[in-house]
Parts: sequence; C-alpha cells; structure tokens
Amino acid sequence: MSTVPTVTLNDGSQIPQLGFGVYEIPPAQTATAVRQALEIGYRHIDTAQMYGNEAGVGQGIRDAGLDRSEVYVTSKLNNSNHEPDTARRSFDATLAALGSEYVDLFLIHWPLPTRYGGDFLSTWKVLEEFAASGRARSIGVSNFLPAHLEVLAKGSQTVPAVNQIEVHPYYPNDEVRAYGLEHEIATEAWAPIAKGRVLGDPTITAIAERLGKTPAQVVLRWHIQRGDIVFPKSVSPQRMKENTGLFDFALDGQTMADISGLDKGVPGRLGPDPDTFDWIPE
Repeated sequence: MSTVPTVTLNDGSQIPQLGFGVYEIPPAQTATAVRQALEIGYRHIDTAQMYGNEAGVGQGIRDAGLDRSEVYVTSKLNNSNHEPDTARRSFDATLAALGSEYVDLFLIHWPLPTRYGGDFLSTWKVLEEFAASGRARSIGVSNFLPAHLEVLAKGSQTVPAVNQIEVHPYYPNDEVRAYGLEHEIATEAWAPIAKGRVLGDPTITAIAERLGKTPAQVVLRWHIQRGDIVFPKSVSPQRMKENTGLFDFALDGQTMADISGLDKGVPGRLGPDPDTFDWIPE
C-alpha cells in the first residue's frame, strides 16, 4: 500500500486522508473487516455509536497486533445522547467498547436543530470537555451546515477540526466545503462514491477506462485532489486493497472539471436534510 498523505487539522494534529469506514458492517463481522483493512495497510478507522460496532473496531485493532497509537480512530455521538450528562456517559461507553483511553477524533453525528430545543451548542461544549481532558484528541461535527457552524462559532472557543458531510460527484456539497475551507475546518466525505451510484456513470467509466483504473479509484482520486478525507467501506479484501490504489496517478484539470460537472444539486443528495433530520434511535 502506498504511503497515505495526511491532512493537518486546525488543532495541529494529523489525520490520514484515506481511511476505512465501518458503516453498516454488522458488529459480528467488524473485527475481521478491521483486521483485514489494517493488514492491507489502512491506519484510519471511522466508526460511530450509532453503528453499534465500536467493540469490533477495538477488537480488530488488537487482532491486527497493532499498538493503539498506530491507528487513527474516529467515533461519533449518537442522536439519542445529546443531553450533556448522557453525552458524558455515552463517551465513557465508547472508550470502554473500543478498549482505549482515548479516541483520535470524536464528532457530533447530526445537529438535530429541531430536537433538544435546538441546543446543540451545549452538546458541543461537552465535547470541549472531552478534548480538554485529552480523551478526545480532536473534536468535530458531522452533517453540520454553515448556519449550524455559525452557532458554534458564536457560542464557543473551539472551531471544529472536521465536518463529516455527504460529498460525491452527484452532490459535491460545495457551499459547506467552502465554509470549511474559509474557517480551516477539514471536510470528511461520507458516501464518497454515492453508495455505488456514480460508478456506472458514463463519464466516470470512460475516465476509468482511459486511465486503466477502476471507477471507484477515479472517484476517490477526485476526492483526494479536492482535499477531502475519505473512508470507503467494503468487506471484500480485494476492494479494500483496490481502494488504496489512489496515489500512483493523478487527474488533470479537465478530468477534475468533468467529474465535478456531474453535480445534480439537491436531487443528487442521498441522505436527509440536516436542517430537518430529527431521527433518534429507540
């Protein structure tokens, strides 16, 4: 596996630009998938309380025989855990499940502006506590829009290190990315290949054929050159390995523009609207 570049976050820490995501990997399969990814060479794992597989991530790291310090681990606060005391307890549970004294990055998973009286600022201030204690090396958010980020900017002293948002060629989410760039908030892209929907696009397949790369490699390379942090998910070791083959080629300016031109706007979005999404798991 080629050396993965790192992105320097606004708190001075560094995150590998390519990682391995475990969204929708069943808990019973997570340890094996994580171990395989680490054996291939990944050193960045993205999980969440909502996924129910944090324990498998911790087990996979141990099964791979790696020291905890060798792997960058992200988790996220579940939507049901926004109340400050609940957030504190759930964070303790996250560390226990991972079998770790810290996480490298901890995020608020969704802003939920129509829940909890619209008060995600109090939740953010609890994450500041985690950072101050060193139990979260970096803190950030996920699915926050510029208006949500402005609430944090006006009410706290900490700028989120990252904002993990839906980004792919059909929905580049450029307005949110531009806000992040202006305020030194790194963009992490979830659904970077649009859950596979862009892989059959004629523009993508033509580029892949011309370059001798897979469609997924082409799309992931587009993200890398834009500066996005990506963590594609697969339980297939072959695809895990293919997804690391991003650093021995480059897309020229016209090719980048052709891929960016696939933007469908809001109709291209796969996930819910962060302004109205209010789902809380039972």
